[in-house]
Amino acid sequence: MRNQPEAGERSGLAEAETEALQRPAVSNRAVTRGDVTPSIEPLNCQNPAGKQDSGGSESRPHSIGRVTTAFVATALVVMGTLVVTGALLAIVALIPLGIDAARSVGVRVMARQITEDAGTKIAAITIFAGTYLFIAIGKLPGYQLDRAGAALLGASLMVGLGVVSLDQAYRAIDFDTITLLLGMMILVANLRLSGFFRLVSNWVVACASRPLVLLMAIVLVAGAFSAFLVNDTICLVMTPLVLDLVTRLKRDPVPYLLAIPMASNVGSAATITGNPQNMIIGSLSHIPYGTFAAALWPVAAVGVVLTAVLIALVYRREFLTSERLPAVATSPARHHRSLVIKSVLVAVAMMVLFFAGQPVAKVAIVGGASLLVTRKVKADKVYREIDWTLLLMFVGLFVVVTGLEMTVLTPETIVAVSRLDLETTPVLSVVTAGLSNLVSNVPAVLVLKPFIANSLDPQRAWLVVAMASTLAGNFTLVGSAANLIVAQRAQARGVTIGFWAYFKVGAPLTLLTILFGAWWL
Repeated sequence: MRNQPEAGERSGLAEAETEALQRPAVSNRAVTRGDVTPSIEPLNCQNPAGKQDSGGSESRPHSIGRVTTAFVATALVVMGTLVVTGALLAIVALIPLGIDAARSVGVRVMARQITEDAGTKIAAITIFAGTYLFIAIGKLPGYQLDRAGAALLGASLMVGLGVVSLDQAYRAIDFDTITLLLGMMILVANLRLSGFFRLVSNWVVACASRPLVLLMAIVLVAGAFSAFLVNDTICLVMTPLVLDLVTRLKRDPVPYLLAIPMASNVGSAATITGNPQNMIIGSLSHIPYGTFAAALWPVAAVGVVLTAVLIALVYRREFLTSERLPAVATSPARHHRSLVIKSVLVAVAMMVLFFAGQPVAKVAIVGGASLLVTRKVKADKVYREIDWTLLLMFVGLFVVVTGLEMTVLTPETIVAVSRLDLETTPVLSVVTAGLSNLVSNVPAVLVLKPFIANSLDPQRAWLVVAMASTLAGNFTLVGSAANLIVAQRAQARGVTIGFWAYFKVGAPLTLLTILFGAWWL
């Protein structure tokens, strides 16, 4: 039955669609780590039309300051790129030296190996270092280039400078990952536009009688949905709903908001479709969906419990109390019943096919495309919910990493690095977690690809990388895109989540969950 808030005029779906159209900045938002600001920024209109610039002497210092900031930022990035490039060149040079020295090969042979294709190697290392340094920083002051643009620029330079050919660049792109992510985004967009998540929010309000129960409900919902749907989109949808709820209940919003990204990150570790890095790992490793879930769902389950426990302990005054929540009136959720049912049925069918062993990319894109056949939602509204910049960043990173792999990561180099005890779960967990916090989890997974593929037990190694790269996102506020999405949306509503407020819960949660995951695997 259709929900009609005004006498026969507009359906609940129409209201939801109107609300989505009134907030274009949310839909066109990049969810890569640090890029959660709208893609179109307001212009600086200090000199309105029709007025002469009488303060030229005042505007000139402002322009000079911006140019100086841009110049200094560019110089720092160039210096950092040169340092990283030099370090990588030294490593690449020393590893063949060590291998050849161990084999008692002459100095002339070693010199020939070091200088062979030096120009291509230097170009590949410089492009790779510059791209990853930019991704680690997030945004360059004075420039509008974002992470997706940096990845695309790096890929273009790899092709333009001859590090990889155009055909090799095409083959480097993992279209299974892109297809899977696109299909899941379409599914989540339909669930959101249908009003499904508002129905869930009303259910949480009805069930929660105490602050601790409300916290547990938020953690369970965020963790469970993120286990099967993309965690970043779950955070994007849940943040305004939770913030509106706790505001009406007159509670401190910070601990409840912290529960969203932390539970989402932990829960997304359970399956291949939980987050983008798991999708890449699933495509590269060819681990069956059921096998992946069977290995990592206990880690996710323990992590969800630890999330609720740590937040409750850190915010004892809020949760360890006998106080009951006041009753709040819940308005009927704006939704369209038929579209909710259709979206849920498609989602369930997709999960069944995933566990049945069907190719996840094929199932995701067929399921997502089938949801576009409707008389209720225009296709362009669904397209605005898709994070195209994330897909673009993936394409660029695939090419950049392939360029480095083809020119620098020779079989001898890979074998030499593999001797650094990466076969052991604790060492691989620490390396993956550290790299994920340095350059973000998706680039970290791509960098580790050649080393994992040559390990003695690639399946176990990939599962360790999936576990550590995902759980590492809870360490700091800038550790994952999910964290920044929640912080940005809360800031827009006047609620600030500080670095320390996040760190005092996220750091111990990361350490405990990775320790358990390493022990379990």
